[in-house]
Amino acid sequence: MLRQIHSLFGLLAALLVSALAITGAILSVEPVMDRAAERPVVVGQVNVAAFAAAMKLRFPEIDKIVREPSGAIIVNHFNNERAAANRIDPATMAVIGPHAPSPALRFITNLHRSFLLGNVGRAAAGLGAVAMLILSLSGAMLLAVRLGGWSALLKPIRGTSVQRWHGELGRLAMLVLLLSALTGSYMSLTTFGILPDPASETAATMAGSGQPRLPVGELAALQGVDLADLRELTFPYAADLTDVYTLTTAEGVTQIDAATGMSLAVTPHGLGKRISETMYQLHTGQGLWPLAVLLGLAALCVPVFSVTGAVIWWQRQRGKVRLPHNATADVADTIVLVGSEGNSTWGFARTLHAALTAAGHKVHAAPMNAMAAHYPGAERLLILVATYGDGAAPASASTFLAHLDRASSRLPFAVLGFGDRSFPKFCGFADQVDAALKARHWPILLDVQRIDRQSVQDFARWGEALSVVLGHPLRLEHISERPATTAFTLVARADYGADVQAPTSILTFRPPARRGFWQVRTPRFDAGDLVGILPPGSTQPRFYSLASSSRDQVLEICVRKQPGGVCSSFLHGLAPGDTMDAFIRPNPGFRPSKGSPPLILIGAGAGIGPLMGFIRQNGTGRPLHLYWGGRDPKSDFLYADELSSHLASSHLTRLATAFSRIPGGGYVQDRLANDAAEIRSLIQNGAQILVCGGREMASGVTAALDLILAPTGPAIAALKAEGRYVEDVY
Repeated sequence: MLRQIHSLFGLLAALLVSALAITGAILSVEPVMDRAAERPVVVGQVNVAAFAAAMKLRFPEIDKIVREPSGAIIVNHFNNERAAANRIDPATMAVIGPHAPSPALRFITNLHRSFLLGNVGRAAAGLGAVAMLILSLSGAMLLAVRLGGWSALLKPIRGTSVQRWHGELGRLAMLVLLLSALTGSYMSLTTFGILPDPASETAATMAGSGQPRLPVGELAALQGVDLADLRELTFPYAADLTDVYTLTTAEGVTQIDAATGMSLAVTPHGLGKRISETMYQLHTGQGLWPLAVLLGLAALCVPVFSVTGAVIWWQRQRGKVRLPHNATADVADTIVLVGSEGNSTWGFARTLHAALTAAGHKVHAAPMNAMAAHYPGAERLLILVATYGDGAAPASASTFLAHLDRASSRLPFAVLGFGDRSFPKFCGFADQVDAALKARHWPILLDVQRIDRQSVQDFARWGEALSVVLGHPLRLEHISERPATTAFTLVARADYGADVQAPTSILTFRPPARRGFWQVRTPRFDAGDLVGILPPGSTQPRFYSLASSSRDQVLEICVRKQPGGVCSSFLHGLAPGDTMDAFIRPNPGFRPSKGSPPLILIGAGAGIGPLMGFIRQNGTGRPLHLYWGGRDPKSDFLYADELSSHLASSHLTRLATAFSRIPGGGYVQDRLANDAAEIRSLIQNGAQILVCGGREMASGVTAALDLILAPTGPAIAALKAEGRYVEDVY
């Protein structure tokens, strides 16, 4: 529901909110320019009486003296019965020049307040402020859910480049936009009388004694007021001796007898007045130029939010899956409920739906939030559910657990979770769903299974297990939609490992040259991102971690040839000049943290690829320790010469290798155990650990590190939660 609210308001109010933001950003420049142009009033330098007396000598017919929030002092007066205004230097009391507000700024101000449409426009602007308030609150809540709670708001944001831009700018501008939206909403409500407007309240008018007036410089009530405290001093009408001076300060309004110089009445500003003035100041930045800068920068983010939000919404709509031959819920024998955030899980559901339908089943598929209380003909319930962020429910499953309490029948169930092992709570929501169904005593059809990064192999294996309980064959051959690819040309290769039955190649590709202005550029990528490669005749990509970044102007990967591996066999068969079709998938979760804490890089075999990229980028000499395992240094010591060079240049602090096929050799986890004291010291000093390689190696590394850290802590689970233990395993 929260996401639907955010999307709905964003789509409906995009133009309105963007217009308010752009005009607001322009207006935010004014307080900064005013502050830069004005000399501040020094406390204790001069009192209001002395200043007014000096002005009276220069301008005989003064209407009022105003000190603006920026500090500018304006004298409004009449010159030959024509109204005029001059800016005054408070230090020298010299005339700076005429005061003429910019027509352009006046136009932008009216556009911002009412779109030049009177009360209708003011109402639209008010609705825009309310929409911005709702968008800011819902966006903040969605980001917190995605990252794993309010305490995790500073965690790296994963996703596509559009999603990261939307989230990163939202995180930066969140508080300022909330402030702007809240104050704008308040001002709009007071404009239309929905809330009382204290600014419209005026003090009761008092009459003076009517005696001859004292010179303004001799008025005692003004002599005790510092010029720095002045807001406005209104002079009495010359032809009416009973008219009075009206002095406004931050404390209130004082009426002064022009004949005696004594205060006739003091009307303090009430709480409402102070709140109203504070709201105006916080909304405009008047008198608070640093805030004005922040307001302007945050406002400039809003049009970007509108564009990126619309793109995200469109991608989500385009990715929606429509299922042919979807049986109605009352006749189906198999119910498939889907929990998805970006619709990719629906693609797997379509494959399952088609396979079951082809096998003669009547299948009804629906979002998890649409779960019915009763399915009269159903024999089983299959749940395919992704996990959003750090263990949260995806958008289409946000109310599923509440629906369970209303269910009147209990079907045999199987839960299949989709997630990414780089997240600490891998398939966390799938586990919650499985536990909730078991707690309500629903029969178990299959134990919960998990799919890592949309693995079609894992999905096919789950289909084999499902076919056993169904009693008939069920082949789940999921084919993802073929992504747009780029042809990369192989320019160099280095081959290792043939002598130890582990053929591994370092392959270097060149992206295509850009021939025209409108040709699409190769996406930017960093070491640790993934390249999806489609071998000829295949629509299923195989992903490899990148050892290079786009700044290197080459794409480099490290590939071990797998027995029967279609993609690895294809890559190992390439010769310089041959091409491959590939695309880039960002992998922002597998990155060294920012700053200078030590890094511990751990890998084996071809897993050294992205770790080499991190070493190459370590131009600051950050402490960097590499633990890497191979089979024989004479056959598969990948990057041996380059690693020696990095040790000499301080890109690499320490290299610890382990070779399993030599006398006295071992595995990378053995080297970690040998260096237990140093590993503990590095972690206690804030080190981050990045692991890349096979799942078996990664499990051994986790076990070894748990033993190393057991005496003092922290546990690996705690390091993962802090983003200090990150894996890219396969």
